[in-house]
Amino acid sequence: MEQPKITQAMINAYDEYTHLSLDRRGFMQKLTALTGSAASAAAIAPLLAANSAQAEIIPEADPRVKAEDVTYPGEGGDMKGYLVRPADASGKLPAVIVIHENRGLNPHIKDVARRMALEGFVALAPDFLSPSGGTPADEDKAREMIGALDGKQTIGNAVATVTYLEGNEATTGKAGAIGFCWGGGMVNKLAVASPNLKAGVAYYGSQAPAEDVPKIKAALLLHYAGLDDRINAGIDAYKKALTDAGKDFTIQIYDGVNHAFNNDTSAARYDKAAADLAWSRTVEFLKAKVV
Repeated sequence: MEQPKITQAMINAYDEYTHLSLDRRGFMQKLTALTGSAASAAAIAPLLAANSAQAEIIPEADPRVKAEDVTYPGEGGDMKGYLVRPADASGKLPAVIVIHENRGLNPHIKDVARRMALEGFVALAPDFLSPSGGTPADEDKAREMIGALDGKQTIGNAVATVTYLEGNEATTGKAGAIGFCWGGGMVNKLAVASPNLKAGVAYYGSQAPAEDVPKIKAALLLHYAGLDDRINAGIDAYKKALTDAGKDFTIQIYDGVNHAFNNDTSAARYDKAAADLAWSRTVEFLKAKVV
């Protein structure tokens, strides 16, 4: 059977399923209608989803990095995370928190942390599902658990992660953050909550409320996908609030690409050109601001 072409409507349906109110059954019904048959929908669905088998750009055993699982104090309980640094580091390095999507701390995000370490940072990818027992293998379950998190506690855990990195002997005591999707929204919330955060990079993340923007001390780099109408609806108000408050921020919009364009485990939505450009801008920004 010839594989049907993936259309924007199919990608939008997947976004509705993973971020809004559409359940799995409703998603497959909509996808069946869009593709023309249940068999075609079954073939397309895995291409829209992330494939953890494609997650490693920097292998876990790469000798250039030193990685370990860590536990540190959080908001009312322990937080767990994945800490990575360059294996040949001879001195203290700036730190970067790598905040996962609404799938939790999965192999892709651990890989992103390894990539960040090779750029010269101590990278920590926290598991924000630690209070719920940690990230499960089932992504649908992980999304449910993310949706059930206590918001105040979650922000407290993000602030606690900054504190942990500030006191970690491998770091300079300075920390930035990078986040994707749900994690991008968390970067904006963390920038409001933590006056010690030096820089935040939010990939297609929901924006902080305008009334909270004056609390932000961190410099911000905000990456948005041109086709991501759901998230982009908040850009103008956020830009105005940041401008009015005199904040250090840069907005980059990547035309013609979808939400999650950086996630190279998602064949339908990944855009290499946009991802590479955004990454180069991210690294340059963090090297300049987390000092």
